Amino acid sequence: MRHLAWPAAVLAVAVAAVLSLAVGTRAVPPSAVLDALLHGGSSPDALVVRSLRLPRTEIGLTAGAALGLSGAALQAVTRNPLADPGILGLSQGAAAGVVLAISLGLADGFAGYVWYAFAGAVVAACLVYALAIRGRGGASPVKLALAGTALSAMTAGATTVVLTSSSATLDQFRFWQVGALSGRDADSVVRMLPFLGAGAVLVLVCARGLDALALGDETARALGHRVHAVRGTAALGATLLTAAAVAAAGPIAFVGLAVPHLVRRLTRNAPHRVLLPLSALTGAALLLFADVAGRVVRAPAEVPAGVMTALVGVPVLVVLVRRRGAVG
Repeated sequence: MRHLAWPAAVLAVAVAAVLSLAVGTRAVPPSAVLDALLHGGSSPDALVVRSLRLPRTEIGLTAGAALGLSGAALQAVTRNPLADPGILGLSQGAAAGVVLAISLGLADGFAGYVWYAFAGAVVAACLVYALAIRGRGGASPVKLALAGTALSAMTAGATTVVLTSSSATLDQFRFWQVGALSGRDADSVVRMLPFLGAGAVLVLVCARGLDALALGDETARALGHRVHAVRGTAALGATLLTAAAVAAAGPIAFVGLAVPHLVRRLTRNAPHRVLLPLSALTGAALLLFADVAGRVVRAPAEVPAGVMTALVGVPVLVVLVRRRGAVG
């Protein structure tokens, strides 16, 4: 099964991208999609593909890859199979950064949110690590998860206070908060790429260290790995990835949780040098499929991609919690 995972993931991404470019209120034949991408043109189909659906597809690919890769890294860092980018307070921190930027008039539009989302995610990660490292045992997986949960609750409360006291901020934030790929432009993708690239490099260079962490901290040290350095580097990479995805697409739920489990089942618990890139590909495909499904389930209206991933993710979470292996 493992040797089929790579071609299956690549094929899924390709199919999802074609559907994303072709499916919508205005159906565009695949031949017209290819012609618009290769030769341009000014026909209605070409304009829809290039100006509306191509940036939307690019956002879905990059945000989905970032969330899948981030989720796989965080589950390894915390040794918690129920972890996702929210486990360390990253998503709430990024959301708080965006709320602050909107309320103070520092950013206007999705492309401008990435810097403030990144700053919020970094501050949240630093606070979580500072809380977890205190006391005996340092920043253990359990302490990281508890500190992240506590900080998420506190940040969510502070964000709600700001939103309820400013109707203008709430009106602008609510369209971003639902998690969607529509309404973005090519500039949003360009601003995501440095964060996505840096985060991916940091996570991927920790692949062997993450394999060792799965055996326990003492075993990892015995194998010559610097546990705190591996955990900190991977967490920083996950922070960058989460900030990029949240800034561009809003807080998309459950992609980071479900994708690593799906990849592990398909690859029979492959090492992280295989799991991490496959999680990125699978996350990209899953988010695009969710976005396409949202366009057709209530056509001509659209259901945001974040809502679709939540509808799929909740049953997945229930199954994981019920399995002994997920909590034991």
